[in-house]
Amino acid sequence: MKIIIEESIKKIIPGFKLAAVTYNDITISDSPAMLRGRLQLFQESLYFQSEEKKPADYDGIREWRSIFKALGADPNRYRPSQEAMYRRIAKQQFLSPIHSAADMNNFFSLQYTIPFGIYDCDKLEGDIILSSGSENDTYEALNGRTVSLKNIPVLSDSIGPFGSPYVDSKRSAVSLETVKCLQIAFLNPNQDPEDAKSMAESFSKMFSKIHGGSAAVYVL
Repeated sequence: MKIIIEESIKKIIPGFKLAAVTYNDITISDSPAMLRGRLQLFQESLYFQSEEKKPADYDGIREWRSIFKALGADPNRYRPSQEAMYRRIAKQQFLSPIHSAADMNNFFSLQYTIPFGIYDCDKLEGDIILSSGSENDTYEALNGRTVSLKNIPVLSDSIGPFGSPYVDSKRSAVSLETVKCLQIAFLNPNQDPEDAKSMAESFSKMFSKIHGGSAAVYVL
């Protein structure tokens, strides 16, 4: 599986980069008490900070709003996924546990204030291309809605679009049956590549500690 970032995005967003981690032979389950507790405590901490610190005060959220805007999407209508979570938490609408992979992905997104996606590799076909979505790019999202991905960064395989820093698709969702997955961290363009690699290695070790298996880390 090859991952390619279209040159058109790099021209508009110099330094655009992703961290990609492939996991093999993993076991996804209900989240252990440690992970559920850590995610809950972190959300409570963010909630108490929310009166003084607004979403736009976080570098990662501010950066991704500017990316959406530069590509032609209205960030007030199409919010990057980590901003949407921060706004939910500010209303005390805390994230409910899903399973170990999704809960850990949400925790990473809140911790690093960047969008994360996680996808079942057995539901993907061919190489993966990240491009700016066209008016024809749509899918049924995890929230049950059919969403338009026009002017939003979108991941596509040979079947079609399946993921984005806005909201991911049902088609590629991981489940308790998933044994091989791809995790994408939508990095801030100004992040140093070596720092990005260290960060990806750190969160991949945390993921592997709970799910087992093996991991391979790349920064594109």
